Amino acid sequence: MTALPPVTELLASAVSALGGRHRDGQLAMASAVANAIDTGEHLAVQAGTGTGKSLAYLVPALRHAVESGSTVVVSTATIALQRQLIDRDLPRLATALRKPLGREPSFAILKGRANYICLNKIHSGEAEEQTEELFDPFTTSRVGREVVRLREWVSDTESGDRDDLPTAVMDRSWRQVSVTARECLGAANCSYGTDCFAELARGRSSAADVVVTNHAMLAIDAMSGFNVLPEHDVVIVDEAHELVDRITSVATAEIASSTVAGVARRCSKLIDEELVDDIHGAGELVAALLESTAPGRWTSLPDGAGATFAALRDRLWRARSAIGPARDGTDSTGAAARSAAITALDDLHDNAVRLLGAFDEPDESKRRDVVWIAEDLVRDERRRTLRIAPLSVGGLLRSSLFAEATAVLTSATLTVGGTFDSLAANWGLPISGRGADASAAVLSDLTATGTPTPADGDTIRWQGLDVGSPFDYRRCAILYVAAHLDPPGRASIAEATLDEMVQLITAAGGRTLGLFSSMRAAKEAAAAVRTRIDTPILCQGENATGTLIEQFAADEATCLFGTLSLWQGVDVPGPSLSLVLIDRVPFPRPDDPLLIARQSAVAARGGNGFLAVAANHAALLLAQGAGRLLRATDDRGVVAILDPRLVTARYGGYLRASLPPFWQTTDPAVVRAALTRLQSEPTTAG
Repeated sequence: MTALPPVTELLASAVSALGGRHRDGQLAMASAVANAIDTGEHLAVQAGTGTGKSLAYLVPALRHAVESGSTVVVSTATIALQRQLIDRDLPRLATALRKPLGREPSFAILKGRANYICLNKIHSGEAEEQTEELFDPFTTSRVGREVVRLREWVSDTESGDRDDLPTAVMDRSWRQVSVTARECLGAANCSYGTDCFAELARGRSSAADVVVTNHAMLAIDAMSGFNVLPEHDVVIVDEAHELVDRITSVATAEIASSTVAGVARRCSKLIDEELVDDIHGAGELVAALLESTAPGRWTSLPDGAGATFAALRDRLWRARSAIGPARDGTDSTGAAARSAAITALDDLHDNAVRLLGAFDEPDESKRRDVVWIAEDLVRDERRRTLRIAPLSVGGLLRSSLFAEATAVLTSATLTVGGTFDSLAANWGLPISGRGADASAAVLSDLTATGTPTPADGDTIRWQGLDVGSPFDYRRCAILYVAAHLDPPGRASIAEATLDEMVQLITAAGGRTLGLFSSMRAAKEAAAAVRTRIDTPILCQGENATGTLIEQFAADEATCLFGTLSLWQGVDVPGPSLSLVLIDRVPFPRPDDPLLIARQSAVAARGGNGFLAVAANHAALLLAQGAGRLLRATDDRGVVAILDPRLVTARYGGYLRASLPPFWQTTDPAVVRAALTRLQSEPTTAG
């Protein structure tokens, strides 16, 4: 095979073909990714907005795949980035690099099996039977209508992918027409195996040079014990600041009385009535326990809990044994029902076993799991659920992701307090000797599956690289901290804070993205500001988020207020966004059981639990929120944080070190004057 051009030459060809321009940060990142692939040394890359990081990792990835014949996996946290890669970046790049690479590289998208509609479920009539498990007549009616619509959609779709639905459906509706990987009969045993959407997607991915997936699939691949993703030797994790939370979510189990009832219902046609009644009885015991025990974290099994969950475990095992082996001649509908019942039994049984073993280790800081009762409001009804989450996923990542392939982790925000150490510790990468935050690494000794982790030593090597941003932050933007305000409390927004919002929005002439720590605060602020000024205020929840962002971008006078998804999901270049308003430092809820357990575990090893967990969470979110301001090189504006703790608290400097190097001030008059000047300047093309 003819030697392929170096990555620097390929990147130049791609940039030229796509009508782009040379960027130093992009070139530095592409070279570093290529070096990581060559040496096998893991790489964490912080690449600010405007760097062009997707091109910087896709070019070396495609070159490696074509040269070696192996697959590169690219994982993202959001559907938006998946679509950008599959619909725009990869098609254009594959065409641009066809000649220098000697052939056009291929790519595919792969999601979890439950993301694809199941033809067996659609055609067997099982979907209609499933709706019996719903008790709310309105919800049942809506599920029925949506299932009918999904059945009709099957004849129109080529992908069967939920994300391609023209109109979204409820999760409950989708579950009626999809199966998990464990529920699936397998192509060889299914009447629709040759046409299965999930199998077709898997087939395309197995032959592709680059496979785009999501962080949840990385977690499933790491935890399942079998290969969910195609064989690969390089994995690129974009939006890597989200990795730990997504892996934690996948590794979190739940037990509720409704779960037990659902399992009993699935088994009702496969086992005798007495066993079904036994499972229902166990569910009643679980319901009684959850109702009589206050919400919050368990540090030990409460009185009666051990007997309750042991009874559940044993009855589920007896039911599982009673189902027995599959019988010859069973049709696909019966086989699917049996598979679904076994999967439900196994999952709930394993969760009960996991719960009963969660307290075996007497030292809380060394336990694998955190257990708590959560109370959620569902259609005006409070429902309690027992949750079991891993104390850390660092060991899981270290023993799977970093042990099996070369990993490149990238995002616009990866450094916290000015270093990569905090996120590296959460990922399970060794950081001893790399900085003051090494105490955070104590959590990485545990895995979500209980398997031993590799020793640090020289077996896992990595480098951190910040390639900067094309923006001149000190000339383009101001970081304003309203140091004269009182620290925000838990009650309503203070009058002085509302006055500050109105003054800043007025000076900016609208053009404001308001980022709030809760939906309650966003709605309260929107309602209050509307009574004080005539500027149009949109608020998240009043329409689809995408529609609100489009309306905000289209009218410079408009403001948009919202919460978490807006902190990371808004890309509005140009004069429609000149002010990012942040109501408070976005610390996680102080009563979050998992947060409390993780902070305590760090403190037990001599570290600073607050900095390692709560402050790191806040720093990453602050950086993401501040990153909404500058989206194009002509953008200018202000990030205003209405929380004086950013300059008065001891941790303030740590949080500010995680933000871009804006010009900083605490003088409100200076900021209002700057915003007024921006409003009066003529609009320039971005």
